[in-house]
Amino acid sequence: MSVASSSFPGATGLSEISVYDWPGADGAAGGSPHVHTASTEAYVVLEGRGRLETLDSRGFTSSPLEPGAVLWFTPGTVHRAINDSGDLKVLVVMQNAGLPEHGDAVMTFPPEYLADAEAYRRAAALEHRDADAGLAAGEQAARRRRDLALDGYFALKDAVLAAGPSALEGFHAAAARLVAGRTAEWADLLAGGAARQVQLTQQQLASLDTAESIYLASAQTTMGKRENRRIYGMCGRIQTWELSDN
Repeated sequence: MSVASSSFPGATGLSEISVYDWPGADGAAGGSPHVHTASTEAYVVLEGRGRLETLDSRGFTSSPLEPGAVLWFTPGTVHRAINDSGDLKVLVVMQNAGLPEHGDAVMTFPPEYLADAEAYRRAAALEHRDADAGLAAGEQAARRRRDLALDGYFALKDAVLAAGPSALEGFHAAAARLVAGRTAEWADLLAGGAARQVQLTQQQLASLDTAESIYLASAQTTMGKRENRRIYGMCGRIQTWELSDN
């Protein structure tokens, strides 16, 4: 029994992000601050320099991003990638592939947007366009969304600096309410992804425990095809890979 080779190892997601070089209201360039509600995210810095600002159980932290640096953050960590050199590029590894793509992230919009699911949806809407179609319109929409997320982030950051991590409770509660209706779909994605991977490994260990090696005969290699397009994401322009089962 084998898992479809169109899945990255361990049911993870993999992408490359060129962090936006658009200055925000505070002069720092970067993307839309947000939080993941059900997935841990990891950064492997490929080139350029910058910072990752986070709001979590430790309060406010700013971590340097430079080539070779690796860091990760668990669900509930509000994060903002800042591009100081203008060419910051990171490889992103996401836990639970499928969940982030189906809305596990919530951006730090002002409270009035977080309190109304439809208002949040409209503010977060962003038509993904490739590099050759609607570039100006896509960038304008991404900038608008980023600036709105920064408005809420600056207020949230000030609150955390003044009162500590407890200031995140309201935002976390609002984020949970916004994604609550999606968890049934996520459970299906988890069952077919990460949970399926765990089940397969358990089966393999059981086979090895009896010196049974027949499953090794189904070993295969998969090549990822790099698509020459970058969509507008929250932190920057995203490059993904299409995997082939052939």
